[in-house]
Amino acid sequence: MSGHSHWAGIKHKKALVDAKRGKLWSKLAKAIIIAAKSGGDPEANFKLRAAIDAAKAVSLPKENITRAIKTGTGELKGADLEEIVYEGYGPDGVAVYCEALTDNRNRTAPEIRKIFERGGGKLGATGCVAWNFEKKGLFLIPRSAMDEEKLMELMIEAGAEDFKAVEDSYEITCQPENYQSVSDAVAASNLTPEVSELSFFPKDSVDIMTRENAAKVLQLMEMLDEHEDIQNVSSNFNIPDELMAELEK
Repeated sequence: MSGHSHWAGIKHKKALVDAKRGKLWSKLAKAIIIAAKSGGDPEANFKLRAAIDAAKAVSLPKENITRAIKTGTGELKGADLEEIVYEGYGPDGVAVYCEALTDNRNRTAPEIRKIFERGGGKLGATGCVAWNFEKKGLFLIPRSAMDEEKLMELMIEAGAEDFKAVEDSYEITCQPENYQSVSDAVAASNLTPEVSELSFFPKDSVDIMTRENAAKVLQLMEMLDEHEDIQNVSSNFNIPDELMAELEK
């Protein structure tokens, strides 16, 4: 199982906890606001569709979603958010790619730098790891939801480029332009994905072979994800399943 899939699963479990105390709602609303700047119709704006899917997955109220869309399109006044990417390296030299939304980059940058340092890594220059990542749509569907062969056929017909079983889920990926068609197929089949998002996938990976370094990498990822301005964190680490199972005990 790839590091990206591991992290997607961890984020899903963490999101359920964060959603209960409303912590995640602010991040999701920000993502919708930014996406809606390119158009308020989710059927014509796959980035907005993905942001709304992520919001619905953790029960962001419909009125919050509507308000965020109207803020993004300019119908309502809101904070002036800016999209920024932070890149750097973590323990064992793993590449870390962070997407952020902030209304004050002079505040956010030093805070992110400090998190990298505390996590045993280093914030790098713009472009230092971006070359190693590509954006794709990601869906994780519980294996109990549908027969594997039937689901695979359905997803490939909808535009998915890869389908594989990972632990207790099916991992489906697609090109960004096919996100909406795959999402529509998932919804039409009455499936509830554990994860449905646009995310950055690494082109190659770094194997983490010691428990100490695996714990450090995951801790850095979680600290970055905890920051209020960070929307998504991607990395190219790969932790063997046996080692991951030890960490989850």
